[in-house]
Amino acid sequence: MRPRVRTNTLTGYAGLARGSGLDPAALMAAVGLDIADLDVPERWIPGAPVARLLELSAQQAGRPDFGLRLASLRRLGTLGPLSVVLREEPDLRSALDLLIRYESTYTEPLRLRLRESDGRATLEMWLEFGEPAPHAQALDLGMAALTGIVRTLVRSDWEPLSASFARPAPPDPEPWRAVFGPGVLFERDYTGVVFRDQDLRAAIVAADSSLRPYTQQFLRTVVAPADATDASEVADVEETVELLLPLGRHGIAQVSRYLGLRPHALQRYLADRGETYSSVMNATRARLAERYLPNERYSLTEVSQMLGFGAPSAFSRWFRQQFGTSATEWRRQARSGMPAGSTPDAAHVDEPAEPGGGG
Repeated sequence: MRPRVRTNTLTGYAGLARGSGLDPAALMAAVGLDIADLDVPERWIPGAPVARLLELSAQQAGRPDFGLRLASLRRLGTLGPLSVVLREEPDLRSALDLLIRYESTYTEPLRLRLRESDGRATLEMWLEFGEPAPHAQALDLGMAALTGIVRTLVRSDWEPLSASFARPAPPDPEPWRAVFGPGVLFERDYTGVVFRDQDLRAAIVAADSSLRPYTQQFLRTVVAPADATDASEVADVEETVELLLPLGRHGIAQVSRYLGLRPHALQRYLADRGETYSSVMNATRARLAERYLPNERYSLTEVSQMLGFGAPSAFSRWFRQQFGTSATEWRRQARSGMPAGSTPDAAHVDEPAEPGGGG
């Protein structure tokens, strides 16, 4: 099944599109979505078409900041049931831990990772659609939504020390500075925000400690995915493979040693969870390939090296076997914003009238 997002992700989309001179129903139909789905906020829809919709809307409206504008229409409740729990966490660290742990309960393609070093915290963000799809507008939406969540929880004027984007720099960066502050950087190695680690200790302004036992029960019974424990167990192995891949030290003996296990013990551990070392390796490489390919700072040779292949030709063969297409074609499709087999005419929507109003 393709990774899905809840229709809450498109909260405010129809009004913003119309205010930008667009026909939201026609645009959604062009990418295989139905505007009627927006009337059911908790409905799950495929994530890649949503990313294509945002990119197509930005292009046709002539508004590179379309994703930022859409994020401004969101509220904490857009996260669904998880928003109830977030408001009662004691501090920002606890709230971010929940956002990371239960990311798939509000949008399946989203991945978040928090790193702390030298008095600073970096929250990275990327998307895994499982197919070629544009990332720029979707990540703009996610980054601005994340910043809005932090401001709602701890302080309305909060700003990150910096906000980095893997996307190319827009013609006018001012809308990004208006959302994230002056420390906006484009064409970086990753997309994410950097802030002082002391911000992690900031209290949630609306938290009521007397309610936390009830919200934790709500978390366990309503929010938490049923397979969260099993997934987290295999994730430890995946993270180790990801760490060692670019170093060329990703054989099962080296990964086992890093985890403090013997190779046979690691094989049994994975087998008990329905996995093999080969399946974990391929899944990890596939996730990383999708993360790196949209970032054109990386050549295909550099991507192959980061995925632990000894030669670009080995990466090319593996990629075609894994995805049924070449890495070059995948990158082209992600850039064009349309799936394989589509033509420009298939995504054409009548030219919009002169934009009216704001959005």
